[in-house]
Amino acid sequence: MTESEHRTVLLRGGDVHSPADPFATAMVVERGHVAWVGSEGAADAFASGVDEVVDLEGALVTPAFTDAHVHTTATGLALTGLDLSGARTLAEALERVRAHSAARPADKVLLGHGWDAARWPERRPPSRTELDEATGGRPLYLPRVDVHSAVVTTALLDLVPGVTGLAGHHPDQPLTGAAHHAVRAAAHAAVTPGQRAEAQRAALRRAASLGIGTVHECAGPEISDEDDFTALLALAAEEPGPRVVGYWAEAVSGEKDARRIRELGAIGAAGDLFVDGSLGSHTACLHEPYADAAHTGTAHLDAAAVAAHVAACTEAGLQAGFHAIGDAAVGAVVDGVRAAAEKVGLARVRAARHRVEHAEMLTPETIAAFAELGLTASVQPAFDAAWGGEDGMYAERLGAERARTLNPYAAMLRAGVPLAFGSDSPVTPLDPWGTVRAAAFHRTPEHRISVRAGFTAHTRGGWRATGRDDAGVLVPGAPADYAVWRADELVVQAPDDRVARWSTDPRSGTPGLPDLTPGADLPVCLRTVVSGRTVFVRPNE
Repeated sequence: MTESEHRTVLLRGGDVHSPADPFATAMVVERGHVAWVGSEGAADAFASGVDEVVDLEGALVTPAFTDAHVHTTATGLALTGLDLSGARTLAEALERVRAHSAARPADKVLLGHGWDAARWPERRPPSRTELDEATGGRPLYLPRVDVHSAVVTTALLDLVPGVTGLAGHHPDQPLTGAAHHAVRAAAHAAVTPGQRAEAQRAALRRAASLGIGTVHECAGPEISDEDDFTALLALAAEEPGPRVVGYWAEAVSGEKDARRIRELGAIGAAGDLFVDGSLGSHTACLHEPYADAAHTGTAHLDAAAVAAHVAACTEAGLQAGFHAIGDAAVGAVVDGVRAAAEKVGLARVRAARHRVEHAEMLTPETIAAFAELGLTASVQPAFDAAWGGEDGMYAERLGAERARTLNPYAAMLRAGVPLAFGSDSPVTPLDPWGTVRAAAFHRTPEHRISVRAGFTAHTRGGWRATGRDDAGVLVPGAPADYAVWRADELVVQAPDDRVARWSTDPRSGTPGLPDLTPGADLPVCLRTVVSGRTVFVRPNE
C-alpha cells in the first residue's frame, strides 16, 4: 500500500452521493476505503484527526464509474492515431487517410478506426483502389466503427498469404469473418511494444479524466493477443490509473483451459467470445433476414458449444460469457446456458454470474430467461443513441418494427436482469455520463430507465458483473473509488409518469444526480481516485 493510500482524508463542503446518507456533504477516506459518510456538522469531529482536509467547494462526489466493456489498446490507438468517426463524407475520410499516411512515414502498417458508411452521403465504404491511392500503396487496416468488418489496402493483403481463400473475403467489399481476423492479426503484429504501451496509457488517462475508476478489458485471441493482454494488466498494476479487470474470450473445455485463463490474469473466459457479429456489418445472427440483405447473418457458436463452455467454466469456478447481438444468437446463449444448468445445477450457474455482452435483440422470453439464469447483461446505451430511432442504422438493417425492440432496458430491469453499462470503446467513446443519458433518454420511450437506475448500472453494476457486491457505492467499508465533479443543480430524474412521483420529492431521501436532459451540460470531472489514490486531477483546478 502506498503512502497516499495510508493517508486519512476528509472531504467536506459538497454533495456526497451515498445511500448511507442521502443528504451527506462529507466523507472520510482511510487506508484506501470509505471510512465514514455524513453531514457537515459531524465532519467537525474528524477535522483535527485527519492528514488532509479537502474543501469540495460545492462539488459533487460520486462513486467512480466502471466501464464494463473496453478494448484498451484499440481505444488508445484511436486516440493517438487515425480516427474517422468524425468524417462526414467518404471524400473527407479519404483525405484524413492521406494526411495520416503522410504524418506517419515510419509505421510498418497504418492503423485507423471508426468509419461508418451509413452516415455518409455516398452510402458506401472506401474501395481498395481509393485506399491504395490515398496511402501511396502502404499497408492500411481500417475497421468499420463496430470492428466486425474492415477495408484494407492491397499491400496489407499481400502480408497475409492465402487470405483470398478465407471465408469473409470479398474483392470489392469489406472483409468479414476469418479473412477479417487474419488481416487484423497481421496489422496488430506490426504494432511495436512501445506503440502499444503509448496507446494503453492514452486510453487509461482518458478513462481517468472522465471519472472512470475501473475498466473491463474484453480481450481474446480473435480480438488482440496474449502479449497485449498481459502487458496491459502489468501496466495497470504498476502505474497509477484506473484498475483493469481482464476477460479472455476463449472457449473452455475443462480445468486445464480454465487454469490457463487464470494464469493470463483473466477473471473469466468471457467478453467477446463471439456467438455472432454485428448489425452494422450484417453479421449479427437473426431469426429472420435483414431488411437490407437477403440473409440472416453469421453464427459462430451454437447452443451446444455455449452449453459446453458454460458447464466447464461453472465446474472450474470461472465466469463465462459471450458476445451476442442478434435474436438468434441471444436465443442460442439462453438455450445453451439452460442446458448447462440442467447438467451442473441452476444454483451453481446463477452463482457464477455469467455475462452476455451487448444483448441487443431480446424478446420477453429471453429477458425472462436472463433473469432465471442469473445472466448479467453488459450493455452499451450509446449504441441506441448512435444507431437507434426511426431513421437510424438499426431501422435500415432490420426495418422500423424490429428496430424498436432493441435494447429494452426498462423491461430488463423490471424482470430483475442485472445491468452493467459500458462503451465497447472504441466502437463508441468513453463517455459515462453520456451513456447514462442515452439510457434515460432512449430513442424508444418505453425502453427508458431513470437516471438513478442508469447511474447504478454504470457504477455498482460493473462491480456486480465481476462478482463483487461490496463496491461501486460510497458507504463505509467500500473501496475508495470516487470522482469529484463540477455539476449544476442536482435532481431526481425519472423517465416518465409511470415512475412514482414520491421518488422525485426531496423528502423521499433519494439522493440527487446531475440533470442529464439532452442539451444540458454534462458534469466535468475534477478528480478521480482509485483505492484512495488520486489518478487524475483536472489541470488548473
